[in-house]
Amino acid sequence: MDKTKDAIEILKTYNQDHIIRLLDNLEGEKKQELIDQIMRIDFNQIHELYENTKKEIEIKENKIEAIKYVDKSKLTKEEKENLDKLGEDVIKKGEYAVVTMAGGQGTRLGHTGPKGTFKLDVYGKGKYLFEILTENLKEANKKYGVNIFWYIMTSKENNEETVNFLEKHKYFGYPKEKVKIFTQSELPLVDTNGKLLIDKNYKIKEASDGNGGTYSSLRASGCLAEMKENGIKWVFIGSVDNALLKMVDVTLLGLAIDKNVQIASKSVVKANPHEKVGVFCKMNGHPKVIEYTELPEKMAEEVDENGELKFGESHIMCNLYTIDAIERISKEPLIYHSAFKKNSYIDEDGKEVIPTKPNSYKFESFIFDAFELFDDIAILRGKREDDFAPVKNKEGVDSPRTAKELYEKYWNRNKKAD
Repeated sequence: MDKTKDAIEILKTYNQDHIIRLLDNLEGEKKQELIDQIMRIDFNQIHELYENTKKEIEIKENKIEAIKYVDKSKLTKEEKENLDKLGEDVIKKGEYAVVTMAGGQGTRLGHTGPKGTFKLDVYGKGKYLFEILTENLKEANKKYGVNIFWYIMTSKENNEETVNFLEKHKYFGYPKEKVKIFTQSELPLVDTNGKLLIDKNYKIKEASDGNGGTYSSLRASGCLAEMKENGIKWVFIGSVDNALLKMVDVTLLGLAIDKNVQIASKSVVKANPHEKVGVFCKMNGHPKVIEYTELPEKMAEEVDENGELKFGESHIMCNLYTIDAIERISKEPLIYHSAFKKNSYIDEDGKEVIPTKPNSYKFESFIFDAFELFDDIAILRGKREDDFAPVKNKEGVDSPRTAKELYEKYWNRNKKAD
């Protein structure tokens, strides 16, 4: 069925005449692909997101309070054992699954390819980030006598390369039937006049819609339905770039069960009051992660009666949910944030334009924006040297060098402890 007329009507309504002209010049498969894409895109949503970029951000009066947490290192032996038992029971019953967000490219690291394929120079021979995560899961499987379902979220940009990489390395010995790969949803990029960008394949240029898109992507891909069919009750979501990520932390799981909450997260204390990280708080009575840019300096420096930072619990992308919580969030539209970025595009003469300064808006939602849908969250404070070795920058803070150091020190300590 020819949908050319319908596509043109949509483009006219939303002032995308440059795409109508592009359609006139295309034929065959290329033309059909573009029409299919036009019919799939929610133009009204994109129009509203673009209009929002012109609005002044309203600073509403918000009641911000410190949030309660449990410090893992201060639990008594008995308290920890009780929480661990609650968590272990769920895992042994096969009711636990993990999701790895792996849609990013290693560009900032100077690495060409998906971030998970980056090799961290540990112990001389090095280990890929995917390999490190696989070892973490295999260890849990062995300990609890199960094979945990592992869901890996890629992007359209890196999906094929990720699949080929994991196939080539035979999933680093992980049972393939327990691994499910799905792709993250995307949104079009628009320029400063609200015009959609065109890419080299003569399609509308799209980019991943932020880590907040994980929930709806789990739903759209059928993974959420599959989890329910497999009797999954709890789901952990973490990112591919933390070399010390514990995807199976029975204490965190036990704490969530003990507190009878639907969401839980692990934190580490801020290195200093002005570290550039999002921190947990309660805003208007709901859990929230507040960005360092939004936390007033005076509050960032506030301390409690023990001399600890009141707003010191950093969000380290180490989040746990009941399956019902994920289902609920996946149906809720999260707020989108716009980022003004440089993006190449094809102009009306068919030439590629590579901008030297930001020229377009990318829209993304954040995973922690979903926390506000709930009344409470369980937060377990871990330790940076045990839980957080991010690989984000080529050099300096959170770089391969710092991650290597943290990773090797952690395993050397734990070998001695064994």
